[in-house]
Amino acid sequence: MDSTPDFERLWAPWRHRYLVQRGRRRCFFCAATRSAADRRHRVIARSHKAFALLNLYPYNNGHLLIAPSRHVGRFEGLTVQEWTDILRLSQRLVGRLRSALGAQGFNLGANLGRTAGAGVPGHFHLHLVPRWRGDTNFMPVVAKTKIVSQSLDELYRLLADRPA
Repeated sequence: MDSTPDFERLWAPWRHRYLVQRGRRRCFFCAATRSAADRRHRVIARSHKAFALLNLYPYNNGHLLIAPSRHVGRFEGLTVQEWTDILRLSQRLVGRLRSALGAQGFNLGANLGRTAGAGVPGHFHLHLVPRWRGDTNFMPVVAKTKIVSQSLDELYRLLADRPA
């Protein structure tokens, strides 16, 4: 029997899918690119050479992943057109996150290679993470827990591109 007191246990059943799927070789970015089912893949915006989707395992509410439509893993393998499209889409989404969520700041970055922390080293992507004053509180320090305050479904409805 587990002797860990209940107060030290935090349930996060949605993480199970992530843990089970980690070893699979299928690229979820490519699956999202090929599919027209944007809601299912949580794709909130598309441009000519790039697209953005909600991170299923976010660091913060509104955490987005912005990737080229083409499967390319190395930063230096991006074409000028892909990089330009990724940056333009990022600019558009910063404005949308600022407006829809009241974000006060942003982290924008990429983990290049598994050693640098890339969870999907085979498909380049940027992380766009909205930030708010005081969004790092005692929970990550004391309980090693990050609280995300909005469901992905609600966030999708708020951020997804609307048909013109």
